[in-house]
Amino acid sequence: MTDESRGGLEPPPTNKGLLVAAGVCLLIPLVALMWVGSYARLTPRLWGFPFFFWYQFLWVIICSALTYTAHRLVLAARPRRNVPGRPVVEPRDGDA
Repeated sequence: MTDESRGGLEPPPTNKGLLVAAGVCLLIPLVALMWVGSYARLTPRLWGFPFFFWYQFLWVIICSALTYTAHRLVLAARPRRNVPGRPVVEPRDGDA
């Protein structure tokens, strides 16, 4: 597809380093939870809960944080494209 057939629009440059970092953020929980031998035990207990249960619950919180981080990294790595005829919306404070 040539540039003319797309209406003269080129995709904005992508920061591949940030995309790799986002991939690592998504890979960490996968590896940690697939390695069952590291947490398939009863001790140490936390408030009476065996290690297996509280370790997995802790990963729910960690995984949520890492997924959000990966999302923000992808947004930062792939900036918005300015399309002719569409008004440019400036990002608010805190937006990527």
